[in-house]
Amino acid sequence: MQTILTTDHLNKQIGAQTLVSDLNMHIAKGEIYGFLGPNGAGKTTVMKMITNQWKPTSGDIILFGEKLLPKSYSFLKRMGSMIEFPVFYDELTAEENLKLHCEYMGYYSPDSVKKALSLLSLSESSGKRVAEFSLGMKQRLGIARAVLTKPEFLVLDEPANGLDPAGMKQLRDLFLMLCKEYGMTILISSHLLSEIESIAHTIGIIHKGRLVREISMKEISDSGLEYLEIKTPETAKVSYIITDRLSITNFKVINDTHIRIYAKQASSQEIMKALTENQIEIQGFHSHSESLEEYFLKVTGGENKCGN
Repeated sequence: MQTILTTDHLNKQIGAQTLVSDLNMHIAKGEIYGFLGPNGAGKTTVMKMITNQWKPTSGDIILFGEKLLPKSYSFLKRMGSMIEFPVFYDELTAEENLKLHCEYMGYYSPDSVKKALSLLSLSESSGKRVAEFSLGMKQRLGIARAVLTKPEFLVLDEPANGLDPAGMKQLRDLFLMLCKEYGMTILISSHLLSEIESIAHTIGIIHKGRLVREISMKEISDSGLEYLEIKTPETAKVSYIITDRLSITNFKVINDTHIRIYAKQASSQEIMKALTENQIEIQGFHSHSESLEEYFLKVTGGENKCGN
C-alpha cells in the first residue's frame, strides 16, 4: 500500500525538554488516520513538523515519497492544514480571506471559494467580516480554507473545537466524502474519541512524546474483548444451565444480578433459547465489544484527557 507520510525516528527537543521521541508513523494513501493522545502528548508538535512549521531535532519525515527538508515549501501546495486556532485577517470577509489563500497558494479554479464555503455551511456568511464570526464559525472557515485547494493530504488539529453536535456530524460526513470521492488522505487529532472511532481507518496513540501504538480500527475490533452480559435475579441457575447444557465454562458472575459469558462456543440465540426453556427471568441481554475509548485507556494507562 502506498504511503503518503512516514516518520523515521523523529525527535523534537526544545532546550532540555523532549517533546517527541523516536516517533515512527505511517499514513497510507487515501485513509483517515486518527491521532490520539493525552494532553501534552506531542500531537500538535508532530503536526507542526509535518507541515514544516517546526524543524525536527533529529530523524526524518518522508512526505509524498520524498524527504521533507527545511526548504521543501513546494510540498505545502499539495497539503491543506489547520493546526491549533485558525488565524485570519479579521477585517476581511470570509470570501476575501479564502480568495487571498488561493492567491498565495497559486490555485486558480472557478467557484472554488464558493464551493468551499458551501461545504462548511458558510455561504450566507461569505460577505461578513471574520471579526464578527463566532469560534465555531472561525473553526469551520479554517476547515474551508484547508480543503479549498483540494489537497492530497489534509492535516487537521482538533477540527471539531467549538462545534455543536450538528456541526460535528457535518464534519464527519465531509471527511468521509473527501476520502471516498477525492481520494484525500486525512490526518486528524481529536480529544473526541467517539468522533475518531466513527471515521478513522487507522489510529496512532502518542503518549509522553512516543507513539505507543499504531493499529487499524479493524484490528481493534477483531482483537477486542467481547462478551455477552445477562441481567437476571437467577445467576446461580444461569451458571448451572450454561455449564450443564451448553458446556460453557468461560464466564463470570459479576454480582447477584449480572453474569458475563466470554466464550464463543454457543451463539446468543442458543443461550437465550436454553434460558427461556428453563423459564429463567431475563431482565437484560446484550453483547459488548471493546470501544476505542476503552482501548485508548488501556494503552495509555488510564489517561483519558486527550488534547495537544
